[in-house]
Amino acid sequence: MCSTGRLPDQPDGDRAATDARFTALLEDSAEDLYESAPCGYLSTLMDGTIAKINATLLGWLGLSREAVVGRMRFSDLLTVGGKLYHETHCAPLLRMQGEINGIALEIKAADGSRLPALVTSVVKTSGDGEPMLIRTTVFDARDRRAYETELLRSRQAAEEARKQAEADRELLREALEVLQRSLLPDALPDVPGMEAASYYHTASPVRLGGDFYDLFPLDGKRWAFFLGDVCGKGPQAAAVTSLTRYTLRAAALHDPDPVTTLTTLNTVLHERYTGGDPRYCTAIFGVLEADGDSVTVSLASGGHPPALVLRADGRANYLPTPGGLLVGILPEPHFTAAGTTLHPGDTLLLYTDGLTEARTGQDRALYGDDALRTFVAGLSPTGPRELIAALTGLLDGFGDGLDDDTALLALGVPAAPRTSAPTPDARPVE
Repeated sequence: MCSTGRLPDQPDGDRAATDARFTALLEDSAEDLYESAPCGYLSTLMDGTIAKINATLLGWLGLSREAVVGRMRFSDLLTVGGKLYHETHCAPLLRMQGEINGIALEIKAADGSRLPALVTSVVKTSGDGEPMLIRTTVFDARDRRAYETELLRSRQAAEEARKQAEADRELLREALEVLQRSLLPDALPDVPGMEAASYYHTASPVRLGGDFYDLFPLDGKRWAFFLGDVCGKGPQAAAVTSLTRYTLRAAALHDPDPVTTLTTLNTVLHERYTGGDPRYCTAIFGVLEADGDSVTVSLASGGHPPALVLRADGRANYLPTPGGLLVGILPEPHFTAAGTTLHPGDTLLLYTDGLTEARTGQDRALYGDDALRTFVAGLSPTGPRELIAALTGLLDGFGDGLDDDTALLALGVPAAPRTSAPTPDARPVE
């Protein structure tokens, strides 16, 4: 029989088998396209739990599918600043509009590196309009070709003039060191009836950090303190740090109320950096006032990790500061006041997230808030100087797991000196 140029009629069973093979081939192609796409894909439940993720995004993160699906939320993939921005801006917008487009966030990889990304999310609804899941697309925002070209050019220039480059780097290091010191107090002042100690760890000698702190008098009875972290590093971050420090000082001298002071800083940062290069920071600002042998602490936080209070009886607890948004993000943020009283032997610890986000162990897990509280509780009772010395040793022990700048500030009331019963021959001291 001659061919007619078309497939001969097939039995129903053969035709079904052929259709099944075509369907399987199409499904396999679609799945391969999803897994190997040039961008990241993931689907999450409405509470953010990751239900599905493609191989491309897993490769960027350096994580296995088993470690992510059902175990992590989308916010867990973000840096601290990105997580706060997502929870305070992106998530509410997604709930209201059902989608967000081209949001710039930073994703943290398992090795501690950060990937700038553009994120688009869409809420998938059921037939009756009930939200079911969130589909998110993640685009790599790095300009790899430009970076590699610049890196090659820099290496060639360094090889051609190695000695000069070394001299230039040394001069730069010295200049940055001087500039970094100018962003921090040379030494903490003596506060009557109190003890204060601080420490600053620089992650890189050739990159300006954005952490800052200060302690200064307001009047004859009150002292102000603050500690915070500016988004980013380098000269731009240093400029924001300088503006932040002097704004907080000036605002505190005008009105030392912690909420008012942070609100003033927010206004300055938001007006100054509104546009294509937004800048923001986290900060805790507070006021100390002596009250007999104790000290009253009034403070407010703008998106910063909570202060840790060490009591003379060995307790160590975080001081909640709810509702504190990042400073400089929104035109009218909400800051909430908090407070405590430091009695003899009590210490207040403020720190930046370089401490709690340090990587530890073989699995490079985050050190975390619980580990910090446990470590500090094991030191109690202790004063600010001893506490800072112990934490400095802890930071040194992290090695290369500590990849971010870290600032520490401890304020405490010295413990009352111990007295013993006089011997029969002892005379009272006049």
